[in-house]
Amino acid sequence: MKFSLTLSALAASTAVTALYIPEPAVRQRLYTVELAPGETQQVTEDQKWELLAQGKHFIDITDYQHIDSRRVAVAKVAFPADITQQGAVKPLLTKLSADNMNKNLQKYTSFNNRYYKSATGKEASEWLLSQVHGIISGAGGNSTRVAASVDPFPHSWLQSSIIATIPGKSSKTIIVGAHLDSINLRNPTFGRAPGADDNGSGSMTILETFKALLSDPTVASGQAPNTIEFQWYAGEEAGLLGSQAIFAQYKKDGRDVKAMLNQDMTGFVKGTLEAGQKEVLGVVTDNVDKNLTAFIKKVIAAYCAIPAIDTRCGYACSDHASANRNGYPSAFVIESAMEYSSELIHGTTDTIDTVNFEHMVEHAKMALGFVYELGFAQGL
Repeated sequence: MKFSLTLSALAASTAVTALYIPEPAVRQRLYTVELAPGETQQVTEDQKWELLAQGKHFIDITDYQHIDSRRVAVAKVAFPADITQQGAVKPLLTKLSADNMNKNLQKYTSFNNRYYKSATGKEASEWLLSQVHGIISGAGGNSTRVAASVDPFPHSWLQSSIIATIPGKSSKTIIVGAHLDSINLRNPTFGRAPGADDNGSGSMTILETFKALLSDPTVASGQAPNTIEFQWYAGEEAGLLGSQAIFAQYKKDGRDVKAMLNQDMTGFVKGTLEAGQKEVLGVVTDNVDKNLTAFIKKVIAAYCAIPAIDTRCGYACSDHASANRNGYPSAFVIESAMEYSSELIHGTTDTIDTVNFEHMVEHAKMALGFVYELGFAQGL
């Protein structure tokens, strides 16, 4: 009996001990991010958010490591020497509405967050897609056949990117883009992240631009010389994921993209004004196509009520980097000089009351001039 008791006690002890053996930690997936050309690092997703919190930009190249960013040859494009479409563009500028952008952004920021893996991130993308559909359905009136279309660009995560296409007479393509997601770095999946400026402002800016552009019968009917696309990117905050997927696919398909303009954060002017500076459009001059950037400065001078100022953003700071990495000329214009841009982003404080809608109109003027001038440019 003693032996039996000892065995029983040992068995019981072993069972109890087994209950307290800790489960092995679930190993988080590692991603390869690039912080500068050729400078890579293996990180978990949580470590991505730590990098963002430290102000470090990166591009997640996990699925695109075959591209050597140090050896990418960006296509050489001869952009127009002059602005030539004022007669058509200036009437369209009057159709841009700050009130309309305000209304749309009110709805867009009402989603708890637009994190690329969250249910509300998916819902926000679907709502935006429905707005683009509505603009296309309402364009043209009874006399114009509208050739435009829009489709989601699905990914392996919940949130889709969006591509709206206005076909032209050629496959040469002009793109204006903005990322549609937002993030709360403390709690990405469930934390509140209205993302009013980053990047609800850019998303609504190009949505309003799209609406105004489709009021032009020649463009709406597909008679512009070149194809024009409006793109909204999922998963930018996680390393330019949506835009990378799109531009990598375009490169694989041999798409002839002549220019891409990125609109990320277009509404915050408080930092500029509090510094005693005049309201401006911040034209990024590093890691962009110099010739396209020079052309955009001409567009701003022709169509905007405020001037341009040169600023620097750093490597992989937004989605134009994805176009560049795949050999397409890209440019980026932000709300101000970088040092005065919003510091309220990536959390609960990026709210709609921080956004200046008249400033967003200036960005929309630039975007409208950009797509119209290049949409009608010959010999690109």
